[in-house]
Amino acid sequence: MKYENALQRAIKERLERAMELAELFGLFIIGIGTVAAVAALIWHMVHSDGVTLTDLLLMFLYLEIFAMVGQYLKAGQLPVRFPLYIAMVSIARDLILRAGANTELHLLASAVAIVLIALGVLIIRYGQTRFPSSTDERRVEEAK
Repeated sequence: MKYENALQRAIKERLERAMELAELFGLFIIGIGTVAAVAALIWHMVHSDGVTLTDLLLMFLYLEIFAMVGQYLKAGQLPVRFPLYIAMVSIARDLILRAGANTELHLLASAVAIVLIALGVLIIRYGQTRFPSSTDERRVEEAK
């Protein structure tokens, strides 16, 4: 019986370590892919007639991805807000890219989507400040 518990613990520890390594590898791949995309965008901006608003929004999206990776590496968890920010900027970028082809319905739906996502961010932020989890409380104590 004792040997089974020790074996189970050893297997569990190795599986947890393997999962941590897989997460780090995935973050590394995301980081390398984002660096390559940023480099390609900078190359495009340098060799084009100028920098457009869509280029800047795309650069902002890449920056948010870097922030997500950094936050995950620092805290070991990813706040839901980061993907929501990326979604809002992506919708805005889509609106700008298709400026001439947007229908009234598409404009309205996109605007409503951005407002709903922004409300979601506000609700999440309110919930975090009003009802902090134990990890949030620890971060506040560490910051003091």
